[in-house]
Amino acid sequence: MKEHAQYRLPQGRAQLQRVLAASGDVIHIVDVEKALAISRVEAAKRLARWREQGWLSRVGTGAYIAASIDTLGAERVLDDGWVLVPALFAPAYVGGRTAAEHWDLTEQIFKDIVVVTGQVIRTKHQKRHGFDFSLKHVKAEKIFGTKPVWRHHTKVPVSDVHRTIVDILDDPAMGGGIQQVNDCLSTYFKRPDRSDQKLIEYADLLGNGAVFKRLGFLADRQDDGRGLAEQCRTRLTAGNAKLDPALECKRLISRWRLLIPLSWATGDVS
Repeated sequence: MKEHAQYRLPQGRAQLQRVLAASGDVIHIVDVEKALAISRVEAAKRLARWREQGWLSRVGTGAYIAASIDTLGAERVLDDGWVLVPALFAPAYVGGRTAAEHWDLTEQIFKDIVVVTGQVIRTKHQKRHGFDFSLKHVKAEKIFGTKPVWRHHTKVPVSDVHRTIVDILDDPAMGGGIQQVNDCLSTYFKRPDRSDQKLIEYADLLGNGAVFKRLGFLADRQDDGRGLAEQCRTRLTAGNAKLDPALECKRLISRWRLLIPLSWATGDVS
């Protein structure tokens, strides 16, 4: 029995290496089925066995990652938390300040990965497999305006540049605060792919009136933002919103039905 066990261990390791070579960064049952030409039931058993042996870590239902350098080989060490997003949080996309960094809207580097998910979440901040995730729940039908990007061997949805702007206007905390949001918007205005119509279209689809108030107010302060600001004015909803819910906003800009911090007030707004 001892000799038999010694024989099976390297055989199982060789099989796992075949699966790793054929799969992406996250291994699914179907990857094992195809790589080893076995049934789904047997593939699930192999994954469970490899997990018990400490070669794999489970990251979601039927989804695993290699657990050690010895298993992966140095070139396959999991160093990009983005690849976990589909397995952990689908339906989901990378968004907010993380997407802003991806699209070069900001030069700031953030430690966490912002994820917008259709899953109901219990905690907004989670540490999973060594990576920090900041999560925001939305209804599945509000997941739109994304692009797939390849990270290593895994295709990960990320908010496109226009949806990124709308998202951080919807929730300034996702963008790192309103000053960071304003900086991102200023950078967006200089981009060749700027599209005021896309911003309006996405904001309409999202359905949060505060987006138009914030966007109109911020665009009105830009030399080339007046046209966009006027489009926002035609969509103002009743009631007042805060420029940034995380800040003390005492001054009302009646034109935009927006409460702003005193530090944001200028002499030409009312």
